[in-house]
Amino acid sequence: MAIDSLLLTSAHLRTFVGSIPLTNASSFFFQRDQRLFVVTSRHVMLDEGSNHHPDRIEIELHIDPGNMAKSIGFSMPLYRDGRSVWRQGLDDAGAVDVAVLEIERAALPQPTVYRAFTPAHLVDPGEAVEIGASVLIVGFPLGFHDTLHHMPVVRQAVIASSFGLRFQGQGYFLTDARTHRGASGAPVVMRATDATPTPDDLPWRLLGIHSSRLDVGTRDIVQDEALGLNCAWYADVLMTLTEG
Repeated sequence: MAIDSLLLTSAHLRTFVGSIPLTNASSFFFQRDQRLFVVTSRHVMLDEGSNHHPDRIEIELHIDPGNMAKSIGFSMPLYRDGRSVWRQGLDDAGAVDVAVLEIERAALPQPTVYRAFTPAHLVDPGEAVEIGASVLIVGFPLGFHDTLHHMPVVRQAVIASSFGLRFQGQGYFLTDARTHRGASGAPVVMRATDATPTPDDLPWRLLGIHSSRLDVGTRDIVQDEALGLNCAWYADVLMTLTEG
């Protein structure tokens, strides 16, 4: 049975302090030249506000191309000699809620079944993407996924703010979608077209990294529903985070 390559770009991520599990999140693979990275939200790696201080992450990897039910947890430390080994984003407006951690390819089990976005998949913020354009958010909301085949689920969304215009001066745009905790770090993608081809068997374009739901501090929790809007940080920040 054919599996959409998009589902193989994302990995269930869990955070730990030692052997103690902390949180569930989403992540995806990004490859630049011969280097491979796992991408997620910065607050997954460290969140001072909630006193979230993991010292390692674990991502779930497929290890048998003939049997998607076979997987292992692949652990990576977040610190070495007291210094973080992951990189976080910064821009003129301050912190960007995106982080990357390079994967040691030699340590990966053989075989490992995955697909990775590359710079060729990135959508430049200067490109014309229509308001209301349909996009997908691929992740693990509340940790939910196909636990037999270890696959993410997909939520449909639309672009809810002007793409390319930094919403309220921040490095993100808005999506309109039903999302939950655990989706942080999920890729936000749109289908490639003949006008915007991709170079391989991954016919999707990477617009952003889902971060969090957006709410209004003055909302009456009894009378008003949540906005249903979300922050997605522009994916071009990955070119800065994966330099050198």
